[in-house]
Amino acid sequence: MKNSFIQNFKQKNQENFNWETIQDDFKNKFGQDVYESWLKKMSLLEINSDNLLISVPTRFIRDWITSRYLDNVIQIIKTHNKSINRIEFRINTLKNDELSNQIKTNNDDRKNNVNNDNITFIKDTFIQYNRIDPNMNFENFIVGSSNSLAYEASKKITENTSSYNPLYLYSGVGMGKTHLLNAIGLKLKQEKKVMFISAERFMYHFVKSIKSNDMIKFKDYFRNTDVLLIDDIQFMNGKEALQEEFFHTFSALLEKGSKIVFTADRPPSKLSRIQERIKSRFSGGLVIDIQNPDLNLRLDILKNKLSELNVLNGKNIEISEDIKNFVCSEIKSSVRELVGALNRIVSFSRIYSRVPSLSEVRIILKDLLNINENKVTIDNIQTIVCKYFKISKNEMLSSRRSRYLVRPRQTAIYLAKMLTSKSLPEIGRYFSNRDHTTVIHSVKTIEKLRKEDNELNIKIDTLKNKILYNKEDEI
Repeated sequence: MKNSFIQNFKQKNQENFNWETIQDDFKNKFGQDVYESWLKKMSLLEINSDNLLISVPTRFIRDWITSRYLDNVIQIIKTHNKSINRIEFRINTLKNDELSNQIKTNNDDRKNNVNNDNITFIKDTFIQYNRIDPNMNFENFIVGSSNSLAYEASKKITENTSSYNPLYLYSGVGMGKTHLLNAIGLKLKQEKKVMFISAERFMYHFVKSIKSNDMIKFKDYFRNTDVLLIDDIQFMNGKEALQEEFFHTFSALLEKGSKIVFTADRPPSKLSRIQERIKSRFSGGLVIDIQNPDLNLRLDILKNKLSELNVLNGKNIEISEDIKNFVCSEIKSSVRELVGALNRIVSFSRIYSRVPSLSEVRIILKDLLNINENKVTIDNIQTIVCKYFKISKNEMLSSRRSRYLVRPRQTAIYLAKMLTSKSLPEIGRYFSNRDHTTVIHSVKTIEKLRKEDNELNIKIDTLKNKILYNKEDEI
């Protein structure tokens, strides 16, 4: 009954729009498993001139589809009808034989402007840029000496009292950059048109606009915003076409007085493969480094997060000062890791109905503690290899092909491949922008030599011990 009614309804509204055909396209695009699990659960309720009303059984399914598949869903639908540019989702718990009655009431509800909390309006895919987290606000941002300047500068942006533009915040991972970016967007979105997007997402929609020949819409959307917030700007590296469009968008926004805030994992001068004119614009605003939090700030963050978890779980878990001090003393480099450690301790307490001892905490956090003790970087690998072979880093990174330089260079590249998660092109860039084929050749050379030369094996094992376990006596 449901299928026949919907089919008649579609034919009445639009002859060439066939929902079954579109479902087949979903199946081909996403695969059988994704289709059966999620997309099959969508039912067409209504076709209007520029939008569809689609029924899904639960909010969870709606949120899952919109967060993971919506862009491609709309793109597939547009291949059947280019006028469709938005979707409404209705949460529908009715039985199949009641669906037709619901459809009949849709137009009346829309005409009478009936307020229905179960309806979510999705305006094309551009609306999905602004995924501002309401839980990341200024009120719950813990301020200390390492981040106070970034915090105050971010607040000034929202008060229209700042004279700098753009604001550029940088730090390592888990230091609060994204939190401040969210807080700015949350504060201003009621008064101004705010665009909050990651650099990766910006690139995705730029490429998508080129493919769909829709660059005018892309440009208009970004250049008409009052506040532009871009997270992780370093991911634009090496993408020349994207940088070209970004530069003109950036310039247009500055000219019209829009506020611009960026975050990155490094200062503008250290951004690799980013146009100099863009880096110059970044540096022309206010550049702030968020330092690693000191012990007092880490303790404040831990206590605040513990209070939040107690409220959330409805159970008061008290952790001793010794454990708090231990965790905050050992985990120094990332607030995110600090909170993760706390979550483990709280989970243990809830499962076993008791707070773990200090010795148990050491076991619970063993992997986190090891990670923090033994972080491997290519720079550290280069330093240790150079020291071992008694050459300078400049010599290693030079283009010289002397035998006494080639073998250490190949060894360092080999260890970088073995001990880090960096890609071949990334490793090559650390070695004076060498091509990835050079990296492959170096790795294969050392692998071959290790099979033939036991002395080389010993050398490499010694270097690995030094790099991984910081054994000074080995060198």
